[in-house]
Amino acid sequence: METTAEASGPATPDEVWERYADPARWPGWSPQITEVHTDAVRIAPGADGRLFAAGGVRLDFTVTDVDEQHRKWSWSVRFGLLTLHLDHGVEAAGEGSTTWLNARGPAFLIMPYMPFARSALQNLVQQC
Repeated sequence: METTAEASGPATPDEVWERYADPARWPGWSPQITEVHTDAVRIAPGADGRLFAAGGVRLDFTVTDVDEQHRKWSWSVRFGLLTLHLDHGVEAAGEGSTTWLNARGPAFLIMPYMPFARSALQNLVQQC
């Protein structure tokens, strides 16, 4: 299955990008992420680590692509033998920004994930 979500808000594209680019900041805007364990201080191809989600769920991840200039990045998130492929981007929108997510993977994982993803995207584009 493949699906897309997006959100717009007052945060500048640069600020939104920095919230994506620093894995230590992910739990601050993503309600489903409680902890991030990685040696990466900034996303880069090959950066990997482990996410801890609500309920103690552990997910391994690997960043597969980053385009800083165009504010786009991709990663794979693994839950056991199952993998979600997630592409993200940030664009200017009026005085603020729009961020988007394209998610690909098994429908039985994507469908319950998307409400959390939409909430995270909305948090991401809000001013702090």
